[in-house]
Amino acid sequence: MLLLFVSALVFTDTIFFTALTPLLPHYVHTVGLSKAGAGVLVAAYPAGTLLSALPSGLLVAHLGARRGVLIGLVLMSISTLAFGWSNSEALLDAARFVQGLGGSCTWAAGMAWLSSAAPAERRGELLGTALGAAVGGALFGPVVGAIADQIGTGPAFSAAAVIGAALIAVNFAMPAPEQSEPQGLSAAFASVKDPRIAMGLWLTMIAGLAFGVLDVLAPLRLNALGAAPVVIGATFLASAAVETGLSPLSGRLSDRRGRYFPVRISLLSGVAVSLLAPALTPAAVLIAMLVIGMPAFGTLFAPSSAMLSDAAHRLALHQGLAFGLANLAWAAGQTIAASASGAIAQATTDFVPYALLAATCLATFLGTLRRRAAGADAR
Repeated sequence: MLLLFVSALVFTDTIFFTALTPLLPHYVHTVGLSKAGAGVLVAAYPAGTLLSALPSGLLVAHLGARRGVLIGLVLMSISTLAFGWSNSEALLDAARFVQGLGGSCTWAAGMAWLSSAAPAERRGELLGTALGAAVGGALFGPVVGAIADQIGTGPAFSAAAVIGAALIAVNFAMPAPEQSEPQGLSAAFASVKDPRIAMGLWLTMIAGLAFGVLDVLAPLRLNALGAAPVVIGATFLASAAVETGLSPLSGRLSDRRGRYFPVRISLLSGVAVSLLAPALTPAAVLIAMLVIGMPAFGTLFAPSSAMLSDAAHRLALHQGLAFGLANLAWAAGQTIAASASGAIAQATTDFVPYALLAATCLATFLGTLRRRAAGADAR
């Protein structure tokens, strides 16, 4: 029951997060966004998450997971409704920013709730299943965006308020989460010195960097190659469908073969995707590669979350603070990449931000090999 509830939370959150992807060309034409402005709009959500990452973890550590979920759902419902009816760049950016605040609370509370209840031998699988549900939300998000492009963003995004109210009711009906002693931010900061915590956060940041680049540059390149918003939405839909199946598998592999086994596969695949994305033509070839290749970055989340949770249990760190740190790492990566990739691509070419991403993945892959050579690769 708890797994289903947490999966529904992250599913809903990512629907309205990824619904923007096929709408970027729409806002470029109707609001007058530049490529850099599109990057700022994409970055507004993770910027909100970045600002509230540690406060949301602290909130969960002191108020509990149930109240953290409640606050996140209220913020998500109100801000998504406002985003749908906004027609200026400033209002759109502000609404997306508040969405990020709400998402930070929902993720920190929901994932901490699930991780605390999960048995150690299945932690990667259960977290991977919830993350797979989040990808399922990402799967439907572009569909919602494509529908919004046809019927209007206001009616399409008004559904957020209805879904949020339903989830709030379910939240109160769930059994009480495990209680633990409140902890302060000093415990979170001290934990970063642990190698497993640090690596889990770094891998989470890489995934954020990757999607920051892809969410800005891939839709715009597909549009430049002649792809319509519906086609762009279908591309991300198909890619998310692949990732939905791979995420629980990645978590299961990390339980059985060690946390680094699926990580290395994802990193090497990420190098290839980063180098091919700015070069492939025509649109059909690029679409095929994105559908197959983009899940390489999403499959980093399950093993990195399990790695982080394992270390938090070992250090007696509150899971809310651990996932607050994860939110911080993801949001920092996504915010930096989304805002910088558009500006860098506009000043140079799309190849430059993609090449930086490829270099990051390759360097991290080599770093994990050194850990194995040093005998630090045990689960």
